[in-house]
Amino acid sequence: MTSRFSQLSLAVSNHFMDGNGSNGDYLEDAVSADMASQRRDFDTASTSSYANAVASTATVPTTMAYLPQTIVLCELRHAAFEASTPTGPSDSGLVSKWRPKDRMKTGCVALVLCLNISVDPPDVIKISPCARMECWIDPFSMAPQKALETIGKNLRDQYERWQPKARCKVELDPTVDEVKKLCNTCRRYAKSERVLFHYNGHGVPKPTANGEIWLFNKSYTQYIPLPISDLDSWLRTPSIYVFDCSAAGMIVNAFIELLDSGTSSYPGSARDCILLAACEAHETLPQSAEFPADVFTSCLTTPIKMALRWFCTRSLLHESLDCSLIDKIPGRQNDRKTLLGELNWIFTAVTDTIAWNVLPHELFRRLFRQDLLVASLFRNFLLAERIMRSANCSPVSYPMLPPTHQHHMWDAWDMAAEICLSQLPALVEDPNAEFQPSPFFTEQLTAFEVWLDHGSEHKKPPEQLPIVLQVLLSQCHRFRALVLLGRFLDMGPWAVDLALSVGIFPYVLKLLQTTTPELRQILVFIWTKILALDKSCQVDLVKDGGHVYFIRFLNSVEAYPEQRAMAAFVLAVIVDGHRRGQEACIEAGLIHVCLKHLHGSMQNDVQTEPLFLQWLCLCLGKLWEDFAEAQIIGLQADAPAICAPLLSEPQPEVRASAVFALATLLDIGFDSFRDGVGGDEECDDDEKTRAEIIVIIKSLLNIVSDGSPLVRAEVAVALARFAFGHKQHLKSIAAAYWKPQSNSLLSSWPSLANINGTGSGNIVSSQIGPLIRVGNDNSSVVRDGRVSTSSPLATAGVMHGSPLSDDSSQHSDSGILNDGISNGVIRHSRSKPLDNAMYSQCVPAMCTLAKDPSPRIATLGRRVLSIIGIEQVTKSVKSAGSSSARPGEPTTSSATPSFAGLARSSSWFDMNGGHLPLTFRTPPVSPPRQNFLTGMRRVCSLEFRPHLMNSPDSGLADPLLGSSSGVSERSLLPQSTIYNFSCGHFSKPLLTASDDSEELLAIREERERFALERIAKCQHSSVSKLNNNSEIASWDTRFETGTRTALLQPFSPIVIAADESERIRVWNYEEATLLNGFDNHDFPEKGISRLCLLNELDESLLLVASGDGNIRIWKDYTVRGKQKLITAFSSIQGHKPGVRSLSTVVDWQQQSGYLYASGEISSVMLWDLDKEQLINSIPSSSDCGVSALASSQVHAGQFAAGFVDGSVRLYDVRTPDMLVCATRPHTQQVERVVGIGFQPGLDQGKIVSASQAGDIQFLDIRNQRDTYLTIDAHRGSLTALAVHRHAPIIASGSAKQLIKVFSLEGEQLGIIRYQHTFMAQKIGSVSCLTFHPYQVLLAAGAADACVSIYADDNSQTR
Repeated sequence: MTSRFSQLSLAVSNHFMDGNGSNGDYLEDAVSADMASQRRDFDTASTSSYANAVASTATVPTTMAYLPQTIVLCELRHAAFEASTPTGPSDSGLVSKWRPKDRMKTGCVALVLCLNISVDPPDVIKISPCARMECWIDPFSMAPQKALETIGKNLRDQYERWQPKARCKVELDPTVDEVKKLCNTCRRYAKSERVLFHYNGHGVPKPTANGEIWLFNKSYTQYIPLPISDLDSWLRTPSIYVFDCSAAGMIVNAFIELLDSGTSSYPGSARDCILLAACEAHETLPQSAEFPADVFTSCLTTPIKMALRWFCTRSLLHESLDCSLIDKIPGRQNDRKTLLGELNWIFTAVTDTIAWNVLPHELFRRLFRQDLLVASLFRNFLLAERIMRSANCSPVSYPMLPPTHQHHMWDAWDMAAEICLSQLPALVEDPNAEFQPSPFFTEQLTAFEVWLDHGSEHKKPPEQLPIVLQVLLSQCHRFRALVLLGRFLDMGPWAVDLALSVGIFPYVLKLLQTTTPELRQILVFIWTKILALDKSCQVDLVKDGGHVYFIRFLNSVEAYPEQRAMAAFVLAVIVDGHRRGQEACIEAGLIHVCLKHLHGSMQNDVQTEPLFLQWLCLCLGKLWEDFAEAQIIGLQADAPAICAPLLSEPQPEVRASAVFALATLLDIGFDSFRDGVGGDEECDDDEKTRAEIIVIIKSLLNIVSDGSPLVRAEVAVALARFAFGHKQHLKSIAAAYWKPQSNSLLSSWPSLANINGTGSGNIVSSQIGPLIRVGNDNSSVVRDGRVSTSSPLATAGVMHGSPLSDDSSQHSDSGILNDGISNGVIRHSRSKPLDNAMYSQCVPAMCTLAKDPSPRIATLGRRVLSIIGIEQVTKSVKSAGSSSARPGEPTTSSATPSFAGLARSSSWFDMNGGHLPLTFRTPPVSPPRQNFLTGMRRVCSLEFRPHLMNSPDSGLADPLLGSSSGVSERSLLPQSTIYNFSCGHFSKPLLTASDDSEELLAIREERERFALERIAKCQHSSVSKLNNNSEIASWDTRFETGTRTALLQPFSPIVIAADESERIRVWNYEEATLLNGFDNHDFPEKGISRLCLLNELDESLLLVASGDGNIRIWKDYTVRGKQKLITAFSSIQGHKPGVRSLSTVVDWQQQSGYLYASGEISSVMLWDLDKEQLINSIPSSSDCGVSALASSQVHAGQFAAGFVDGSVRLYDVRTPDMLVCATRPHTQQVERVVGIGFQPGLDQGKIVSASQAGDIQFLDIRNQRDTYLTIDAHRGSLTALAVHRHAPIIASGSAKQLIKVFSLEGEQLGIIRYQHTFMAQKIGSVSCLTFHPYQVLLAAGAADACVSIYADDNSQTR
């Protein structure tokens, strides 16, 4: 039972937050254990003995007794089961944008150097001393030709360091033809890869205003212009240009014009051209001798050397450090454990981070994640901007980047560079000296950690994300980086999306190849988070063999169960709808691993982590789904026998997942045979397979009436699959049920056209007794004057298009159309029949589902019935009011779309339910007008009947038959939702508590304080009179049938009342306003027998019990139109045959979380609402039914029952034989017990019981013999009894229009006969009485639909 703290605790422990994962006992366990021990101490004190039970008055037990700590039905599954179907991990949308659309490579590099050494171009006036170095060579230090070749070779080497595999071609001082040939060769070689064109124009004039660059003629006597458009037409796309010359911006401008005008050789949309230029159109390159002449090229190709030289002159070190040492930095660029490698690594991290934080993500991905060489050049371009801007030169790019030269991350780079440079002299002197790594990465991770403590989705994203990515490359920081990354991903889908778009994916994929044990838990967590957002990663994981990592983890005993549950989740996503993944996991033995752990968990007495069991089942189900080979392996490994025990697990999610796993095995019934796997020869495994399927069906039939709609929905889906595979056999069984009856039948489940049949009530068949009763045609009446039409079009919406239906219910099985046709027969003829007993148990179970109190499951149940040919036909009654509507026209009724009309064949619905527009005024086959009514009469009050396609009145047009054959029949089966629902758990934050928990705790504490104050007042104040003048409010509920039951809210002035036709109204009695009114369900029949509040100290829920034993629980019921049904189930199963009217009695006990329910049955059902499970059926040891039921509000597990024969029994579920004592207090006249209740206080076993004869008996179980006080309150016709929870006061009401109030000593405190109005009219016949839990307020409901509220004098003056 969850304590109220458990929702505040961590859903997933921080096991991996310390490296060895030793802190196993995490918050939730500690808190629950603590709560449980408190409760246990109290229970042992209280159950010591019934003979001399003296309640302890210690404060802790008292508050624990009066203020239960239990909370039920507030899990994720209750949020919106009826309303919506959650989706699993996404296939597209938000997520797929992070994937680089197409990784690119630069395959060819063309280097064009126009240096013409020793001849200066005419438009350049050089200063002295002047920048000379080209590629770190002084061209005047050797012969011009040799210098030119050396520079060319150096430039080539510098580019090859960035892209070793690219083919580099150099042209030195070329002519136009040579450049043309070079470009064409490069494009031919690169095919569709990118070509880089590098132009150094230091020996030629500036580019012209219309975008021409200069080359030479053969004899070097002239400069020849080359228009950029020609260059573009030779290189085509994709391409990247680097222009290192003065006024390079001219070329960029000309290029952009070229693109805009669309005259380039490629259409605009397909262009992929990137340009990097050394300066703006009006600028010349810096000539200062502190720079090389090709400073732009040096920044792009030798960034570390350039950055350090530039920094050295500006740093405090410049006096102590000789710049020539920079060329001697030890180490290799790609070895991060050396000085040069670390500098390069830090530089990469800093520039990546600046780009990530400044650029739009789309542009960042294109420039920094698509092509390795482009990414390097752009990182280095950011350095060029920083260095050249210091010389008043602004490099330009296309696409344009925002300015980055003043970004604060450059300070971090300067600091790291300074720390490295300060070690340089010592390292150069002594090559063996120890190199001290920079603190840069540690500091940046700390900054990221600080962000994690204070950041959120609505704040600026963390700058350090790209650095975290870089750090994953290093073993020493990797663990910490992964843990922080895990914390970040846990913040929500937005965080996962950010991390993926920064490029985290390839890194975490690669890490699955490591075997480091301490990384396993956090890697599994990170993958859980990624796959919860984006399912498409399943393909990459299987391609890289990543699934093996998770199977190994799943199988490792030392991992915690919650983390192994995550591994099972990852594997379930890998195999979800992905055949390659299914095959790979089967090869790796996943089925046997899962079954082994499920089997092991059943053997242990210790409770296995439910999340782990849930995901083992879902993982198996996804493996078996639509994959016959896997199903055969499962059946041969005894999977049904291993999964079946899970159907009684306490967690509904585990039960539903086990049903899902079993359901996916049911496919085998027709899949393998249909594909001819068995061929004609009989398989030996055939018998085994059939035996296993019988095991599955039997297990499923046991939980058709499970307490959780989540589970029943899965059972309905499973039975639909089974029905689909065994249609022929089920249809004949179903038909046999209905054949012998000649009269028309009307089933007991609510008529969809809101028609109440009153019939002779004899049972047609014992097997299907509860489902059918015989009625005669004219006995039906229309309720509420709602008129329904006869059009199947109007009716289709209810079954399929209604918003309550599960998302796939737009279709039902169209396969029933071709059953009579050879195609259908051939297809299913090989499906081996099971034994008939099995089928005959299935049909009633399917009918039970079709009558489910949860609308969504009833819809699923009706679809299952339609598969086996039982269709629904409902009556349409014409009344005077409907004469205007023609019989064929759809009209909408007042409350819900009526499911009316002569539905000739449900297959008609199945095909057209969701698709036919309502503009058709008549159904495709409209019955002839004159025999319309006779046709109606013929099937008038049938609700379910088998339909045979070849029966003469099937009335279906043939063309419709043909249209379905192309549709895959399988796709029309209802779809399971438990997998998608369960995935939602992992996309929520798992490491942190939800923010609203503190708010909830505050409300809770406030209410506890209020309650304790009021309880003390109730216990100690003497109750003064309650009489006619005590009335503080009177409310005409306007119920046509009078008020059946009422309830006062504990913490707000609200009264809730309900009537015979299951209408609920909520009223504020201080402001005298109606807050809300709604129908408990659409087809009311039995009236509401009881209203209870669940979780009254927290966000309360309204439990509504109908007379037929159906329980529905609502939240937000006080807000108009916002009420939500969070769960519904039938509390009474297997009532006595032949008994039609079920007057169910229920009571709720918050202390234990138990709901007790009974009625005209021989036992009391004990439901645990936390588990949503029937945990006991306590024999009432009496022949007659229970007529009143009350649970103790202070002693968990204790309840009293009053019987129709006037006897009273006290039970305690904690004692071995449950029954504590039985007594017959009502002796004068033996009439039914109308009301029963525990006396206020902590005394055990003090009971008040009232019988219909009018006597009220006070019992004390310590003297079991007889009653110690009798009040003859009314002469017969006592109808209601209320006992106050804390004040010494009881009230009784009579059908003779009066209410009497007594103290526990038997003194009459007042009598209420008249309403407190000017006319003082008499109150109606009293139908219900209820006290406020913490105040002396009495609400009385009467048969005249009036609800009055009375307060004693003390509370009125308060």
